[in-house]
Amino acid sequence: MPHIDIESPMPGISGLFEFRPETAEPLGLLAETLLRGPSTLTVGERELIAATVSRGNECTFCSLSHAAVAIAALDDGANVVEATWRGIDEAPVSDKLRALLRIALATRETGKAVTTELVEAAKKLGATDTEIHDTVLIAAAFCMFNRYVDGLATIASPDPAAYEEVGRRLLGNGYLKIGK
Repeated sequence: MPHIDIESPMPGISGLFEFRPETAEPLGLLAETLLRGPSTLTVGERELIAATVSRGNECTFCSLSHAAVAIAALDDGANVVEATWRGIDEAPVSDKLRALLRIALATRETGKAVTTELVEAAKKLGATDTEIHDTVLIAAAFCMFNRYVDGLATIASPDPAAYEEVGRRLLGNGYLKIGK
């Protein structure tokens, strides 16, 4: 049961966006820019970063909804997500993405946990400054989104199957229409 009466049966951030459309617009634009905007990282890679950070923050809604998008966007997506959640060292991702995931998880912990060594390791594996920037910003933004969703105790099914359609819809339509 949500902590406040959001007057919406929609789960997670969708209900919050319906409750406060004036905050939904800039937050949706942020998510759209980070996860769908021009980037040398694929949509699937960026969604995997968001899902992994959200999983680390124990945010059921965000981890499962962004995992569903990553699963839909990545080749062998279910295996990639599950393996990454078990541990990034064994995940079937590129070395560069593994290094970026390390940066994302450090950011999730605290921004100061992102060390020169982590950044240099990612650069040696081909990560660009923009990719490193975007990884840190995705991780930081999802810490905020996770706290927003869980801080108001929004509705979130623990069943991954409940997010499959949401994942396909978000992959196809993006984040600008959430809550509309």
